[in-house]
Amino acid sequence: MSILEGEGLFNDVTAIVLYHVAVAAAVSGTFSWPTAVGELFLSALVAVVVGFGLGWVTDKLMDFLGDTTLQISLTLLAPFVAYVLAEEFKGSGVLAVLVIALYLAEHAVDADDVLGRLAGQTFWEIVDTLVTGVAFGLIGLELHNVFGTADGRLGEMLGWGAAVVGVVVGVRLVWLLPATWLAKRLHTLRDYDEDIPVSWRETVVMWWSGMRGVASVALALAIPITTDDGSPFPARDEIVFVAFSVIMATLLVQGLTLPWLVRRLGVRADTGAERELEHDLAVRAAKAAKHRLREIQEVEDLPDDVLDRLQRGAFDIAARISPEIVDDERREASAQRVERIKSVHRIQREMMSAARHEVLSARNEPGADPEVVDRVLHHLDVRGLK
Repeated sequence: MSILEGEGLFNDVTAIVLYHVAVAAAVSGTFSWPTAVGELFLSALVAVVVGFGLGWVTDKLMDFLGDTTLQISLTLLAPFVAYVLAEEFKGSGVLAVLVIALYLAEHAVDADDVLGRLAGQTFWEIVDTLVTGVAFGLIGLELHNVFGTADGRLGEMLGWGAAVVGVVVGVRLVWLLPATWLAKRLHTLRDYDEDIPVSWRETVVMWWSGMRGVASVALALAIPITTDDGSPFPARDEIVFVAFSVIMATLLVQGLTLPWLVRRLGVRADTGAERELEHDLAVRAAKAAKHRLREIQEVEDLPDDVLDRLQRGAFDIAARISPEIVDDERREASAQRVERIKSVHRIQREMMSAARHEVLSARNEPGADPEVVDRVLHHLDVRGLK
């Protein structure tokens, strides 16, 4: 999944940059290899500079704003600004968006901003769902137009579509075989832990996972209607038909058969490695909590009962994440403590629920100020996250 998600990002960006060069050549009616290569490198350079620069500015603004709503709004606006700014300087807007997104994911992270992190994840999951839904809705809306362009030539255009599907699927396999072999060689030479396919089965799954979707829909529909001289864009209808043929074939055939293929090949997640990493992170988290407790203890006079409770809490951090970290006796005691804590939390949730219902009921009372009600409800919601 790590490889496929990263590949999807960079493959889409590369394809879109090349697409702009190709469309510009078709629209203008002229093409020069040196000029095209120069524009390609200039486009990438401008996009990277704009993405990093705007990412740095956005990161500083996030610290300045502080408010979760404003911060999420800024993360929504920043990619649009990056796109427009890069395009104005003859750069790739899509690559600039990718760069700023990666920059913010790496730098604009506050470990203690729990509310902002949860709200941001929820917001972007909603945006992703809406954008994907609209894109695939366009597929359905455009299908009748696409087949209308093939009226009288359906057999011929289906043949073209099948040929391109064969090339798309075949080239991916031809590329993955040597690329996987090279990745394994480099992995062995560097002795570096990285995500690579460890068997031919994983390589086959990666090959069959090359479905086309949102980006292909957008590019197909974005092809200009006419060129600079007013003539129709060459073979636009045929290009759109072939693009939709590839999208439908890969989504329906590869997408629907992928789960079956994974089961048949016996590809499984490396749960052992996941548990080991989870165990290591649990230990590191507990050590960090204990280290901070010792620092506080040196400057503050903590009562023995409070100190004992805090020490147990630091230990419970690791025990909750990775129960295997403790022996049987301590695990049983820890489990009992966890059950007691769960019981307390359950009762607290019910108490907070009663409080929220009471506040919400006040909204309908005569003379109640809705803004005050919402403010009190927000305080209760934030308290419930802690």
